[in-house]
Amino acid sequence: MRKQQSGFTLIELVMVIVILGILAVTAIPRFTNLAGSAQTAATSGIAGSLGSASAINYAVRSANSANGVTVTDCANVANALAGALPTGYAITAAGIANGATATCTLTGPTSSSATFVGHGIT
Repeated sequence: MRKQQSGFTLIELVMVIVILGILAVTAIPRFTNLAGSAQTAATSGIAGSLGSASAINYAVRSANSANGVTVTDCANVANALAGALPTGYAITAAGIANGATATCTLTGPTSSSATFVGHGIT
């Protein structure tokens, strides 16, 4: 009587390895570019924080000039944050007149940039 063998043949195992290799080759490029996307998102998030800080600072300083900080250019907006601007980020210094707004540019460590609105107040 012949003994029945169970298991996978060598051809079946090789085909599974080939299919996994093809899937890996198509999926890896999608994950390798996540660092650039993450840096762009971080720069946009910090720019959003600066825009919000500028608007809140303008409202607080308009209500009571003893509160808040003076903002005369885009670089001063970072002073309205509770902390400092994170290392590696720079704000393009453009003047903002009292009571006016200006579009300011934030540049991140990998040259990613985002814009935010700065509110000038003395």
